[in-house]
Amino acid sequence: MRTDALTRTFRARLARLQAALLPWRCQLCGAPGQDGLDLCHACDADLPRNRSCCARCALPLPHAAELCGECQRRLPPWDAAWAPFRYGWPLDRLESRFKFGADLAAGRTLSKLWAREFTSLEKPDLILPVPLHPKRLRQRGYNQALELARPLAAAWHVPMRSDILQRERDTAAQTELDRAARRRNMRGAFSLSASIALPAHIALLDDVMTTGATLAECALRLKRAGVRRVDVWALARAPSR
Repeated sequence: MRTDALTRTFRARLARLQAALLPWRCQLCGAPGQDGLDLCHACDADLPRNRSCCARCALPLPHAAELCGECQRRLPPWDAAWAPFRYGWPLDRLESRFKFGADLAAGRTLSKLWAREFTSLEKPDLILPVPLHPKRLRQRGYNQALELARPLAAAWHVPMRSDILQRERDTAAQTELDRAARRRNMRGAFSLSASIALPAHIALLDDVMTTGATLAECALRLKRAGVRRVDVWALARAPSR
């Protein structure tokens, strides 16, 4: 017990020293940040929370609903989705800087924001970040989904693995493709390691979900491998295209 008390005291003093030498500063407006977060209270309040959304795919809706129109026509291959934010201003500024500008500090802020959000979904047995193709990984230098997954897995006390799901094809960028083209683009893009036993409940994690084509292909792979329940987690959900 004495060791635990000394550890807590040391951490508290270290936090006070860090706050004095390197005060938290909002990454959006430059104002003083919150304790432990490089984001001020005003910018935090401006972030678009995804409160009203489809229960199955987390698509933002004017009013909360069990299923959106797309899910009523065809259910996605996963069982539930969690996307605590809508992809829009000012969260999209942080996300763009993190994903395309090599701003890992913005990524740390996003992961802290995500860890503070509530979900009623059951805790999974394992978190799998959506992988990048090795060529894309070499170009970018990091996988944004993996960088988000690490602190979130630690906060939730859930194991995370990045060696189970692999990206086999260097697919074309999804940005300019419509829903049907995105699905075609993702077919056969992923594989699973045959040497690792899979648990019954897995959460797939990505930074942004637009149509869900990437996550759907990953979920299908896991379902075919015998995973009983697959949830998809994304930091932000884009509005319908």
